[in-house]
Amino acid sequence: MNKAKKLTLSGIFIAIGVLFPMVFHFTAPEAGKIFLPMHIPILLAGFVLGPAYGLGVGLITPLLSSILTGMPPLLTPVPMAIIMSFELGTYGMISGLLYNRFKMNMIGSLLGSMLAGRIVAGLAVVMLLYAFGVKNLGNPLVFVWGGIVSGLPGIIIQLVVIPAFLTLLKKSRVMQEGNRLDA
Repeated sequence: MNKAKKLTLSGIFIAIGVLFPMVFHFTAPEAGKIFLPMHIPILLAGFVLGPAYGLGVGLITPLLSSILTGMPPLLTPVPMAIIMSFELGTYGMISGLLYNRFKMNMIGSLLGSMLAGRIVAGLAVVMLLYAFGVKNLGNPLVFVWGGIVSGLPGIIIQLVVIPAFLTLLKKSRVMQEGNRLDA
């Protein structure tokens, strides 16, 4: 796939990553923490575009969403946009690496990228706590575990929706085996 197509698709994934969570937040303010709607386009970007573009989409989306919509919060009380930028950048990069480069199956790639993203989120919390003195974050392990527990419905949705969507892309010949979009 050429660079122009990858950049265009990156923009689409970023736009979906900004717009999709807004739908959930209109229904309930805490819906984003439960259903994790921003995670889906980032993970898809990694699968479809590969690790470098997945990383870029994951880093940019939470920050842009914060600037445009105020969600996730950028600075107060907890700088979630910064933490999510590290986490989702990792999701996009690792899903692209595991699936495209290491040829791992979809579920394994999803679980591996989710695990890596949560570890990086924990490390981002540690960095914000100790290097930058950010308050209100609490214990990094409790922070990460709380995110996993509250986001369990979203994790289940991701494990169902993403493989189904990727399978549809392949069956429709939009995406070929080996995860490259048709040129």
